[in-house]
Amino acid sequence: MNAPSELGDFLKSRRAALRPQDVGITPHPTRRRVSGLRREELAMLAGVSITHYTRLEQGRALSASDSVLDAIARTLRLTDDESAHLKDLARPTATAARPTAPRAEQASASARQLLAAMSEVPALVLDRRNDVLAWNRLGHALLAGHLPVDSPESPSTRPNVTRMLFLDDSYRALYTDWHDEAQLAVASLRLIAGRHPDDRRLTELVGQLTVQCDEFASRWARHPVRTCTSGVKQLRHPLVGTMDLSFENLVIPGSSGQRLIAYTAEPGSPSEAALRLLGSAAAPEAESASASV
Repeated sequence: MNAPSELGDFLKSRRAALRPQDVGITPHPTRRRVSGLRREELAMLAGVSITHYTRLEQGRALSASDSVLDAIARTLRLTDDESAHLKDLARPTATAARPTAPRAEQASASARQLLAAMSEVPALVLDRRNDVLAWNRLGHALLAGHLPVDSPESPSTRPNVTRMLFLDDSYRALYTDWHDEAQLAVASLRLIAGRHPDDRRLTELVGQLTVQCDEFASRWARHPVRTCTSGVKQLRHPLVGTMDLSFENLVIPGSSGQRLIAYTAEPGSPSEAALRLLGSAAAPEAESASASV
C-alpha cells in the first residue's frame, strides 16, 4: 500500500462526503464538477493555503504539522479514529519505503497458558493482521468448529478472521448482522494498514480479498476507518442457536499488536445457557483429541 496514494484517496473520499451547504457554503448555480467540497473550499475553511493542501492530497508534501492536520480534520468532521488515520497516512514511518519480509508470529507461552485457564470463556489470540495465533477449546468451538483445532499452529493453515468473514461460508453464517460486521472489519483493517504501511503480509491480505471478493473491494474503496475494542455480537451457532455475547479486545503489551479477544454472556441469560451447552458439546471432542496424541 502506497502511503501518499492512500492519503490522497482518503482525503478525496472525505471531501466527497461533505456538501457545500453542510459547511455553510452556498453552491454556485452553475454545475459543479465534484459532488462534495472542492480542494479550494476545504483549504479556505481549514485556513490552509490551496497550494499546501493540494501538495498534501497529491502526496507531495514532505511534512504536515499537527495544527494543519487538525484543521483539516475539523473541517472534514473526522472522527477521532479518522483523525488518527489521517496523521498516520500523512506521516508514514521511515520504514514505509522498504516493506519488511513476512514474519510468522507466535502466541507466547504465557498467553497460551492464559487461554487454557479460561476454560469457560471462549478466547483467542490474534495478531494485528487478524491471523489466529491460538485459541482455547471453547473459542474454537464457538467460531470455527468446522476447522481443525490445531490449524493456528502452522502459518500455512492459520485462519484469518477477516478472510473467513468474507470467504468462508460457515464463519460468515455465524453473524446475524453480517453487513455491520463486514463494515467494522474493513474499517478496523484500514486503521491498521495506515499504521503499518510497510507490512507486506498485510498488503497481501488486502490484495487477496480485493481480488477475490467484490464485497470487500467495494467497502475498502470507500475508506471506512474505525476501531472497536468492545461491544456485543449476536452469533447464530449451528449447534446451540443464537447467542448475544459481549467481547473485549485486550492488547498484549510488547507483542507488536497482538491481542486477546474474550467472549462472555450475561449471567442467567439464555446466551449463557447456550454457551455452557456448547462447552459440554466440545468437551468430548477435546478429550478424544488429547487421548489420540
